[in-house]
Amino acid sequence: MIQVYCYSRCSTCRKALKWMDEKGLAYTVRDIQEDHPDEETLRACHKKTGLPLRKLFNTSGKQYRELGLSQKLKTMSEEDQYALLASDGMLVKRPFLISGDLVLVGFHEEEWAGALLSGREPADA
Repeated sequence: MIQVYCYSRCSTCRKALKWMDEKGLAYTVRDIQEDHPDEETLRACHKKTGLPLRKLFNTSGKQYRELGLSQKLKTMSEEDQYALLASDGMLVKRPFLISGDLVLVGFHEEEWAGALLSGREPADA
């Protein structure tokens, strides 16, 4: 089952969910503010993405800016970064999709289509 961590006021999250609906994909929405991924989940997901850990941060968020993380992340240990991400879902880049071994961070339509639609019949077929 596909789980998508979203924030209801995020336009990118709404766009991603609309896209998934149009493609006929079943998913469960989790509120990233109230039910954010824990540190263990973040560690496992980070490994699956192959991305640098900083790519899991929501760099356009209010908390990111207020905490001055653009500078602080450069000197923070991975342990501290994971703990910080797990402490506040609003620091996590969204939407944050988990489906088995697949983890997608942020909504990029081509990437999501390649990952979620390959080998499937089109929704309108």
